[in-house]
Amino acid sequence: MSITPQMIKELRERTGVGMIKCKEALSESNGDIDEAISILRKAGVVSAAKKESREAKEGAIDFVENSEAVSVVQMNAETDFVVNNDKFRAFLHEMAEEVMAENSGDLESFMAKSYSKEAGKSVDEKRKELIAVLGENILISKIIYLKKSENSSYGIYSHMNGKIFTMVEIEGSDSEADFAREIAMHVAAEAPEYLSSDEVPADIKAQEEEIAKSRVPAGKPAEIVDKIVSGKMQAFYNGICLINQKYIKDSSTSVLDLVKARGKEVSKELKIKSFVRLQIGG
Repeated sequence: MSITPQMIKELRERTGVGMIKCKEALSESNGDIDEAISILRKAGVVSAAKKESREAKEGAIDFVENSEAVSVVQMNAETDFVVNNDKFRAFLHEMAEEVMAENSGDLESFMAKSYSKEAGKSVDEKRKELIAVLGENILISKIIYLKKSENSSYGIYSHMNGKIFTMVEIEGSDSEADFAREIAMHVAAEAPEYLSSDEVPADIKAQEEEIAKSRVPAGKPAEIVDKIVSGKMQAFYNGICLINQKYIKDSSTSVLDLVKARGKEVSKELKIKSFVRLQIGG
């Protein structure tokens, strides 16, 4: 029997399953939609598709690191009970390994790629199988692939059983991983949004300047207004920019000054090149 687009559409609407799987089930059932639904249910994909509409706010972040790169995966589920399940954790780590092997941080192409441990299945199909096993919606929400530079050190910190992940790259030496991890711990605690004021978008700067001006008492001379606004903007940068923040373990110094001091100790010109901060629910 010829399988029409209308038949596939009806089956998709009734099950929530993707077009290809619907077409395969209809072909197997010789066009019988009820039988096709039964086939899909036996394969476990109907329940998975229905669960995919449910919100997944909990989750964990895992990573794999070698001498050449770091791969990071954030995976979400509906409850902490499932997040702490051994099968969830094992699959999460496998996905970090898959990202490392793929050498790419593009999520869409990653989900469509072949799953290396089982021929004929994509990463997304394996994810749906896990949904059927664990009974909750599971999403791979973010992946990162960072290729390491020769003259940089990388500090990684995982907190709260994978709820918070941070990574800091320090340029100027490949022997400062421990120091970079100290800064990564600071990033976990202080949650900076930008590396420096240069990275803050112009529209956000303009908005903060307007807010600062609106809080200056009327009648102040222009030069006083400028001075007050400048001070408020500096305080703003001190809160959201990593290098401006007071170091969490020593509030008498900024992160920028801390890095400079460390550079003098090791006779290297050190600089924070980048940082990553991921947080479940953040």
